[in-house]
Amino acid sequence: MGCWGGRIAIAGGAAILAGFPAGVARAANGAYAVDAADISEVGSCKVESWLQAATNTDFSAVANPSCAVDIFRPVELSMQIVRSRSDGDWSNSFAPKAKWNIAPTGIGRLGYSFYAGGSFDALTGDNLTAFAVVPATYRLSENMRINVNAGWLWDRTVDRHYLTYGVGFDWKFTEVLQWTIEAFGQAGATDNPNVVRPRFQTGVRYRPNEIFSVDLIYGHNIMGENANWITIGTTVRFPAPAERPARERTGHL
Repeated sequence: MGCWGGRIAIAGGAAILAGFPAGVARAANGAYAVDAADISEVGSCKVESWLQAATNTDFSAVANPSCAVDIFRPVELSMQIVRSRSDGDWSNSFAPKAKWNIAPTGIGRLGYSFYAGGSFDALTGDNLTAFAVVPATYRLSENMRINVNAGWLWDRTVDRHYLTYGVGFDWKFTEVLQWTIEAFGQAGATDNPNVVRPRFQTGVRYRPNEIFSVDLIYGHNIMGENANWITIGTTVRFPAPAERPARERTGHL
């Protein structure tokens, strides 16, 4: 428990030091919107953080510490903390999430998981959204995979329910570089067509070692505002003391 307490304290402390009090929750793989079915190794933690700026001056800063624990079965717990600006107004929010892997991924085999959570206003404590998503991953090879997401979103600020969707492709084309392309969005009744307009991102991840990686991403309509976005993100990992999974030891996806 001492080791575990230290890991959680490091992850939580890094998020606080990042100074991102909180906005719109992203329940996904770092700054990317389409999640993979995998979860981290039990006993490991990581801190993902990213900055996003749009051509219409919208902005968001995010920290997302997470740890994987064994509670009857492995589960990855995270707390996303966001500070964002939209149409000149600033907001702060946080979004807890729990993710369980149901069927492991493998080459030529479909794996899937389930995650659920919600987002809250950091100042008032009001519940802003609730969500649940099933991510599925099909590995084409050790270095290529397709991710598909389907889920539900409840926007409590307007009391509207949406179906959420996403599809993405990851390709690790060198030992240290990975390219990702993805399309995603939400469908449902709304008075604002931007809310259900499809969204797009593509980016490159540089991962020189098992501990650290950095992402540079271009996106369009990321928050439903029909603007172009640039995102810079980092991930710092705290590996489990046990031996890492084979795909991580060899640098595979």
